[in-house]
Amino acid sequence: MEYELHNVLPKELERARQLGDLRENAEYQAAKERKDYLMVRLGQMKKRLADASMFNVDRIPRGQIGFGTTVTLKDLQRRAEIVYTLVSAEESDVSQGKISISSPIGRSLMGKNVGDTVEVKTPAGTREFEVLKMVTIHDS
Repeated sequence: MEYELHNVLPKELERARQLGDLRENAEYQAAKERKDYLMVRLGQMKKRLADASMFNVDRIPRGQIGFGTTVTLKDLQRRAEIVYTLVSAEESDVSQGKISISSPIGRSLMGKNVGDTVEVKTPAGTREFEVLKMVTIHDS
């Protein structure tokens, strides 16, 4: 991404400038938009990297559900067991059982323990779960 931003795009912009009127130059406009997009994405990635470097595992509570916990739930309406791992929004992938700590279910589970019942308001309606088992980031 940085390579494209600092090496490829300046050459494309210069080539497009040589084609004439910049107001009506689609190549120039596309290259500028791509540059703006890459600058924003690069800034976001640098911020995430800075945030991640300050992540302290010792600050995650022990003995209760938190970031990195794998939790086995019983869906009380459907009588089915579900296993989720609580991850960041960027890592979430429901098909792999990874849900974000900022999702409705993730937020509702934070700080809970085995045996607790959790009521979750989702866009599809209210669901109720019982926490059957948990393995925290400290246990793994």
